[in-house]
Amino acid sequence: MGKLWKMVLVAGARPNFMKVAPLIRELRCHPDLFEPRLVHTGQHYDTEMSEIFFDELGLPQPDRFLGVGSGSHAEQTARIMVEFEKVCVEDRPDLVVVVGDVNSTMACAITAKKLGIAVAHVEAGLRSRDWTMPEEINRVVTDAVADLLFTTSRDADENLLKEGVAAERIHFVGNVMIDCLLALLPRAEGRGTFERFGVEPGGYATLTLHRPSNVDDPEVLEGIVEVLMEVSRGLPIVWPVHPRARKSLEAFRLAERVERCPGIRLAQPLGYLDMLALSRNARLILTDSGGLQEEATVLRVPCITLRNNTERPVTVECGCNRLAGNDPSRIRAAVLAALDSSGSSIGTPELWDGRAAERIVDVLKAFEPGDARTAEK
Repeated sequence: MGKLWKMVLVAGARPNFMKVAPLIRELRCHPDLFEPRLVHTGQHYDTEMSEIFFDELGLPQPDRFLGVGSGSHAEQTARIMVEFEKVCVEDRPDLVVVVGDVNSTMACAITAKKLGIAVAHVEAGLRSRDWTMPEEINRVVTDAVADLLFTTSRDADENLLKEGVAAERIHFVGNVMIDCLLALLPRAEGRGTFERFGVEPGGYATLTLHRPSNVDDPEVLEGIVEVLMEVSRGLPIVWPVHPRARKSLEAFRLAERVERCPGIRLAQPLGYLDMLALSRNARLILTDSGGLQEEATVLRVPCITLRNNTERPVTVECGCNRLAGNDPSRIRAAVLAALDSSGSSIGTPELWDGRAAERIVDVLKAFEPGDARTAEK
């Protein structure tokens, strides 16, 4: 690289922060090559929680905060595109880096590409093949326009090749979110987060629940709650409640039942270190989150995914993850099977070693943004 490349890294939701933090840290080790700037779209924004995440992850304050807020998928995506276009026109970066699969990922990738700016997608190639998931649409569209596609697993490479992506644009680098986990795990180890909930290490389950397929239908959510209450009689469950789930619990008149259940310990959403400490010491993780499937695998904590599919099949192949959907009988059976298993039998996926950001930057060192496929003028 013969000049200082201006780069914009986009974060829109909390899971993005964990992926952007190691990248910014690594890019700043090469001030003669890269000028990274952080744009926070504000897709998900809570003042208290955002401040906690930025502090814990060592992230700089965003160079731009777009403040788009919530809304329907169309409204949110449109607002992101309008505001991000202004950033691109004013700053004219050489490369835009998007991470994950939220609306901000797709919206910023499309916007940059139409302005002839090269796009890199970190966490490319993941596929659930479930088109009812907005994230699947975001992933496929982003990968279709990206110039550089950084993958976390070999199956992601295969997905992209089958979709016609040129092999030279695909780079298997490992999982940058695991970089974040491994870097911060020592700080999380000493946090007695579990003590606040009156549970012992290895003597409880951690639960997260937020997907519309699980929390927006009263019958589905009630079925999940009933089996969770049953499980909690033998294994306490610590549940940091997502705002969407909390709203549904109240709307469907389930909140009081859950609050009265002695085995379920409700909490507000937690910061990254507290959530990592909670997961690290759990006997079992129940989730419908993609990121927690990955974290559970590296932490070697058996995981039950409350979905019928996963875009992260490597977590199943490694012996950590079981897909249970939202049927109570399947969840019950998966819990029993998981409790009979041992974390020692869980393998670690290839290149999930804490050095993904280094590999990404190595690729960027050799990349010439001017050679990217540009939009027609």
